[in-house]
Amino acid sequence: MNRPASAREPGRLITVEGIEGVGKSTNLAFVAEELRRAGHEVLSTREPGGTPLGEKIRELLLRPDGEIVPMAELLLMYAARAAHIETVIRPALQAGRWVVCDRFTDASHAYQGGGRGIARDTIETLDQLVTGGLRADLTLLLDVSLEVSVSRQSGRAERDRFEREASPFFSRVRARYLELARQYPERIRLIDAARALPEVKADISRALQDILFK
Repeated sequence: MNRPASAREPGRLITVEGIEGVGKSTNLAFVAEELRRAGHEVLSTREPGGTPLGEKIRELLLRPDGEIVPMAELLLMYAARAAHIETVIRPALQAGRWVVCDRFTDASHAYQGGGRGIARDTIETLDQLVTGGLRADLTLLLDVSLEVSVSRQSGRAERDRFEREASPFFSRVRARYLELARQYPERIRLIDAARALPEVKADISRALQDILFK
């Protein structure tokens, strides 16, 4: 993993997905570190968020006492995404930077589609309107069982609005994520995140090798 990046080449978009408790934060940092070691300039960001507007929307969406109907939730997610893509992600890619994003469009299909029950066609329409066809070059789907997810969250003092959802919600979210992995095997790499961290990182490294040397 030692190929120097060229500023003339467009960057790549790598996204990290999964339900709560899969270890996204730790592994996002590892992905960024591996890409930098390979000689790439890296931008780490997140959704919802990544811009001043996006962070305000994130705060609204995650408030534990907030009550947001599913369609409003979906539209807020895509409002934040529109600002994120146009002012952060696309300019970074055009400048040759590699972007590592904590959640992207797959999260909307999983959480608002699988979890909330919003029709797939509705979300795909918003995808086209907002992303203009932008897709991740590689998605790392960190997967654990619901039992592991609950166990890993047990020590958290405060939970946001999504984390407070009941198990059936996360069962639907996880099922949709796994469906997406089957639908897009060329893009989505399924990582068993219930194992020891060194094993998880080894799988991630292998997935990154594939995209680094394409």
